[in-house]
Amino acid sequence: MTPRNLVILTGAGISAESGVPTFRGPDGLWEGHRVEDVATPQAFRRDPVLVQRFYDLRRAALAKVEPNAAHHALARLDAEWPGELLLVTQNVDDLHDRAGSRRLRHMHGELKSALCAGCGAAMPWEGDLSNTDAGAPACRRCGAARLRPDIVWFGEMPYHMEAIAAAIAACDLFVSIGTSGAVYPAAGFVDWAREAGAATLELNLDPSAGTPLFDEARHGPATALVPAWVAEVLAAVGR
Repeated sequence: MTPRNLVILTGAGISAESGVPTFRGPDGLWEGHRVEDVATPQAFRRDPVLVQRFYDLRRAALAKVEPNAAHHALARLDAEWPGELLLVTQNVDDLHDRAGSRRLRHMHGELKSALCAGCGAAMPWEGDLSNTDAGAPACRRCGAARLRPDIVWFGEMPYHMEAIAAAIAACDLFVSIGTSGAVYPAAGFVDWAREAGAATLELNLDPSAGTPLFDEARHGPATALVPAWVAEVLAAVGR
Protein backbone atom coordinates (compact mmCIF):
# COMPACT_ATOMS: atom_id res chain seq x y z
CA MET A 1 0.00 0.00 0.00
CA THR A 2 1.34 3.42 -0.93
CA PRO A 3 1.71 5.63 2.15
CA ARG A 4 0.00 8.99 2.31
CA ASN A 5 1.16 10.56 5.57
CA LEU A 6 4.88 10.57 6.32
CA VAL A 7 6.96 11.40 9.38
CA ILE A 8 10.71 11.48 8.85
CA LEU A 9 13.25 11.75 11.66
CA THR A 10 16.83 12.75 10.90
CA GLY A 11 19.90 12.68 13.11
CA ALA A 12 23.59 13.43 13.03
CA GLY A 13 24.34 10.84 10.35
CA ILE A 14 22.69 12.85 7.59
CA SER A 15 24.79 15.96 8.28
CA ALA A 16 28.02 14.07 8.94
CA GLU A 17 28.35 13.54 5.19
CA SER A 18 28.41 17.33 4.77
CA GLY A 19 31.31 17.56 7.20
CA VAL A 20 29.33 18.47 10.31
CA PRO A 21 30.99 16.58 13.18
CA THR A 22 28.76 14.49 15.38
CA PHE A 23 28.77 15.93 18.88
CA ARG A 24 29.35 12.71 20.81
CA GLY A 25 32.63 10.99 19.98
CA PRO A 26 33.66 7.40 20.69
CA ASP A 27 35.18 8.51 23.99
CA GLY A 28 31.87 9.96 25.19
CA LEU A 29 33.02 13.57 24.77
CA TRP A 30 31.42 16.29 22.69
CA GLU A 31 34.35 17.60 20.63
CA GLY A 32 36.71 17.38 23.58
CA HIS A 33 34.24 18.56 26.23
CA ARG A 34 32.28 16.60 28.78
CA VAL A 35 28.55 16.83 28.18
CA GLU A 36 28.19 18.27 31.68
CA ASP A 37 30.47 21.17 30.75
CA VAL A 38 28.64 22.40 27.64
CA ALA A 39 25.16 20.90 27.35
CA THR A 40 23.28 21.43 30.60
CA PRO A 41 21.59 24.44 32.21
CA GLN A 42 23.90 23.94 35.20
CA ALA A 43 26.96 24.30 32.96
CA PHE A 44 25.65 27.59 31.58
CA ARG A 45 25.09 28.98 35.06
CA ARG A 46 28.54 27.83 36.17
CA ASP A 47 30.58 29.03 33.18
CA PRO A 48 28.48 30.91 30.60
CA VAL A 49 31.50 32.12 28.63
CA LEU A 50 32.79 28.56 28.06
CA VAL A 51 29.37 27.36 26.95
CA GLN A 52 28.77 30.35 24.67
CA ARG A 53 32.16 29.95 23.00
CA PHE A 54 31.55 26.24 22.40
CA TYR A 55 28.35 26.99 20.48
CA ASP A 56 29.84 30.08 18.81
CA LEU A 57 32.40 27.79 17.20
CA ARG A 58 29.70 25.37 16.09
CA ARG A 59 27.66 28.27 14.64
CA ALA A 60 30.64 29.72 12.77
CA ALA A 61 31.46 26.31 11.31
CA LEU A 62 28.13 26.21 9.47
CA ALA A 63 29.53 28.67 6.93
CA LYS A 64 31.99 25.97 5.82
CA VAL A 65 29.46 23.21 5.06
CA GLU A 66 26.69 22.76 2.51
CA PRO A 67 23.58 20.58 2.27
CA ASN A 68 24.30 17.23 0.68
CA ALA A 69 22.31 14.99 -1.66
CA ALA A 70 20.27 13.56 1.22
CA HIS A 71 19.18 17.02 2.42
CA HIS A 72 18.25 18.02 -1.11
CA ALA A 73 16.31 14.79 -1.69
CA LEU A 74 14.21 15.39 1.44
CA ALA A 75 13.55 18.96 0.34
CA ARG A 76 12.33 17.61 -3.00
CA LEU A 77 10.07 15.17 -1.17
CA ASP A 78 8.72 18.02 0.98
CA ALA A 79 7.91 20.07 -2.12
CA GLU A 80 6.34 17.25 -4.15
CA TRP A 81 4.65 14.95 -1.63
CA PRO A 82 0.86 15.24 -2.00
CA GLY A 83 -0.02 13.98 1.47
CA GLU A 84 0.88 15.06 4.96
CA LEU A 85 4.60 15.20 5.76
CA LEU A 86 6.58 16.24 8.80
CA LEU A 87 10.38 16.30 8.82
CA VAL A 88 11.69 16.22 12.39
CA THR A 89 15.40 16.76 12.91
CA GLN A 90 17.51 16.23 15.98
CA ASN A 91 20.22 18.31 14.32
CA VAL A 92 20.86 21.91 15.32
CA ASP A 93 22.50 22.86 12.02
CA ASP A 94 20.60 24.66 9.24
CA LEU A 95 21.28 22.25 6.38
CA HIS A 96 17.67 21.08 5.96
CA ASP A 97 16.58 24.73 5.93
CA ARG A 98 19.15 25.70 3.32
CA ALA A 99 18.23 22.70 1.17
CA GLY A 100 14.67 24.02 1.06
CA SER A 101 12.67 21.85 3.47
CA ARG A 102 9.66 23.74 4.82
CA ARG A 103 7.54 21.15 6.65
CA LEU A 104 10.35 20.99 9.21
CA ARG A 105 10.69 21.00 12.98
CA HIS A 106 13.97 21.31 14.91
CA MET A 107 13.26 19.34 18.08
CA HIS A 108 16.61 20.13 19.71
CA GLY A 109 16.80 23.81 18.77
CA GLU A 110 18.94 25.68 16.27
CA LEU A 111 22.46 27.07 16.30
CA LYS A 112 21.29 30.15 14.39
CA SER A 113 18.83 31.11 17.10
CA ALA A 114 19.30 32.69 20.52
CA LEU A 115 17.00 32.20 23.50
CA CYS A 116 16.46 34.64 26.34
CA ALA A 117 16.76 32.83 29.66
CA GLY A 118 14.75 35.67 31.19
CA CYS A 119 11.63 36.23 29.08
CA GLY A 120 11.81 33.11 26.87
CA ALA A 121 11.96 34.97 23.55
CA ALA A 122 13.74 33.25 20.67
CA MET A 123 15.35 35.28 17.92
CA PRO A 124 17.52 34.69 14.83
CA TRP A 125 21.22 34.98 15.63
CA GLU A 126 24.15 34.78 13.24
CA GLY A 127 27.15 36.01 15.24
CA ASP A 128 28.79 35.19 18.54
CA LEU A 129 27.02 35.09 21.87
CA SER A 130 30.24 35.24 23.90
CA ASN A 131 31.10 38.84 23.06
CA THR A 132 30.49 40.42 26.46
CA ASP A 133 32.11 40.12 29.86
CA ALA A 134 28.77 38.98 31.27
CA GLY A 135 28.84 35.99 28.92
CA ALA A 136 25.54 36.95 27.27
CA PRO A 137 24.33 39.85 25.10
CA ALA A 138 21.13 41.72 25.94
CA CYS A 139 17.78 40.39 24.78
CA ARG A 140 16.18 42.45 22.03
CA ARG A 141 12.77 42.13 23.71
CA CYS A 142 13.27 42.50 27.47
CA GLY A 143 16.78 44.00 27.54
CA ALA A 144 18.18 41.49 30.05
CA ALA A 145 21.70 40.22 29.35
CA ARG A 146 20.61 36.62 29.48
CA LEU A 147 20.78 35.33 25.89
CA ARG A 148 21.93 31.73 25.51
CA PRO A 149 22.09 29.27 22.62
CA ASP A 150 18.62 28.16 21.57
CA ILE A 151 19.64 24.54 22.09
CA VAL A 152 17.73 21.91 24.05
CA TRP A 153 20.19 20.77 26.69
CA PHE A 154 20.10 17.62 28.75
CA GLY A 155 17.31 17.86 31.29
CA GLU A 156 15.22 20.19 29.08
CA MET A 157 12.08 19.36 27.11
CA PRO A 158 12.54 19.04 23.32
CA TYR A 159 10.58 21.42 21.15
CA HIS A 160 7.37 20.67 19.19
CA MET A 161 6.58 17.43 21.03
CA GLU A 162 2.79 17.83 20.78
CA ALA A 163 2.95 18.40 17.02
CA ILE A 164 5.38 15.51 16.57
CA ALA A 165 3.23 13.12 18.60
CA ALA A 166 0.12 14.09 16.63
CA ALA A 167 1.88 13.63 13.29
CA ILE A 168 3.21 10.20 14.28
CA ALA A 169 -0.23 9.12 15.49
CA ALA A 170 -1.65 10.02 12.06
CA CYS A 171 1.16 8.74 9.85
CA ASP A 172 1.24 5.50 7.89
CA LEU A 173 5.01 5.53 7.31
CA PHE A 174 7.71 6.53 9.78
CA VAL A 175 11.28 6.81 8.49
CA SER A 176 14.39 7.24 10.63
CA ILE A 177 17.51 8.53 8.88
CA GLY A 178 21.02 8.76 10.33
CA THR A 179 20.09 8.32 13.98
CA SER A 180 21.68 6.21 16.71
CA GLY A 181 18.41 5.02 18.17
CA ALA A 182 19.82 5.68 21.63
CA VAL A 183 18.71 9.23 22.56
CA TYR A 184 15.22 9.68 23.96
CA PRO A 185 12.56 10.77 23.33
CA ALA A 186 13.44 10.49 19.61
CA ALA A 187 14.52 6.87 20.05
CA GLY A 188 10.97 6.07 21.12
CA PHE A 189 9.31 7.50 18.00
CA VAL A 190 9.47 4.14 16.21
CA ASP A 191 7.48 2.59 19.06
CA TRP A 192 4.90 5.36 18.79
CA ALA A 193 4.62 4.72 15.05
CA ARG A 194 4.24 0.98 15.50
CA GLU A 195 1.50 1.55 18.07
CA ALA A 196 -0.26 3.75 15.52
CA GLY A 197 -0.10 0.96 12.94
CA ALA A 198 2.38 2.71 10.66
CA ALA A 199 5.02 0.99 8.58
CA THR A 200 8.57 1.77 9.72
CA LEU A 201 11.82 2.14 7.78
CA GLU A 202 15.38 2.80 8.93
CA LEU A 203 17.99 4.36 6.63
CA ASN A 204 21.31 4.41 8.45
CA LEU A 205 25.00 3.97 7.77
CA ASP A 206 25.14 0.98 10.12
CA PRO A 207 22.57 -0.94 12.18
CA SER A 208 21.45 1.17 15.12
CA ALA A 209 20.28 0.30 18.61
CA GLY A 210 16.72 0.47 17.29
CA THR A 211 17.14 -1.51 14.06
CA PRO A 212 15.23 -4.59 15.33
CA LEU A 213 12.16 -2.40 15.88
CA PHE A 214 11.81 -1.41 12.22
CA ASP A 215 9.87 -3.32 9.57
CA GLU A 216 12.68 -2.65 7.10
CA ALA A 217 16.24 -1.38 7.42
CA ARG A 218 18.58 -0.24 4.65
CA HIS A 219 22.18 0.47 5.53
CA GLY A 220 24.70 2.63 3.71
CA PRO A 221 25.56 6.32 3.18
CA ALA A 222 22.63 8.71 3.49
CA THR A 223 23.71 10.46 0.29
CA ALA A 224 23.01 7.22 -1.58
CA LEU A 225 20.09 5.75 0.37
CA VAL A 226 17.93 8.84 0.82
CA PRO A 227 17.79 10.03 -2.83
CA ALA A 228 17.03 6.47 -3.94
CA TRP A 229 14.21 6.11 -1.40
CA VAL A 230 12.75 9.52 -2.24
CA ALA A 231 12.71 8.67 -5.95
CA GLU A 232 11.01 5.38 -5.10
CA VAL A 233 8.19 6.85 -3.01
CA LEU A 234 7.58 9.76 -5.40
CA ALA A 235 7.37 7.35 -8.33
CA ALA A 236 4.75 5.38 -6.40
CA VAL A 237 2.49 8.47 -6.37
CA GLY A 238 3.24 9.45 -9.95
CA ARG A 239 5.66 12.28 -9.22
